[in-house]
Amino acid sequence: MIRYALTCDRDHHFESWFKSAEAFDALRASGMVSCAHCGSTNVSKELMAPSIRPARKAAEVATPRPLSEPSTEVEQALAALRRQVEENSEYVGLNFVNEARAIHDGEKPGRSIYGEARPDEARRLIEDGVPVAPLPFLPSRKTN
Repeated sequence: MIRYALTCDRDHHFESWFKSAEAFDALRASGMVSCAHCGSTNVSKELMAPSIRPARKAAEVATPRPLSEPSTEVEQALAALRRQVEENSEYVGLNFVNEARAIHDGEKPGRSIYGEARPDEARRLIEDGVPVAPLPFLPSRKTN
C-alpha cells in the first residue's frame, strides 16, 4: 500500500491510499480518483516525503490503538453509520450486484441491503438506474 498526498484542479488537498503506484495511475486514467472535497477527477500527486521508519526503531514503537475504538468525531460518526447500516440492512456479501438488480427489477421483495461489488459492476448498476451508493467502510467478515 502507498499513501499519496493529492490535489485537484480547484486546489483542494487530500490524501488517499492505493495498492501501488501503477494502481493509482490506472485508477486516475479511468477517472476513478476524485477529489474528496469537490468530486473533481482532475487530480494530481503532490510532492511529499516518504514515511520510513528505521528497522531498529520499529521494535520500539508502541502498539497502535485498535480500530474498534473510535477517538475522533469523524471516527465516531463513521462507527455510528456502520452500526445503523448493519442493524437496519441485510448483508448479502459478494452477491450484492445480483440482489440489488433483482430488487430493482421487482424479482425480489424490496429491502435494505449492503454488500460488495467491483467498481465496474457498481458503475453498471448506476448506469442502469439501480439506486446504489458506496459505503465509507468495509463490511465485517467472519473468519474461521
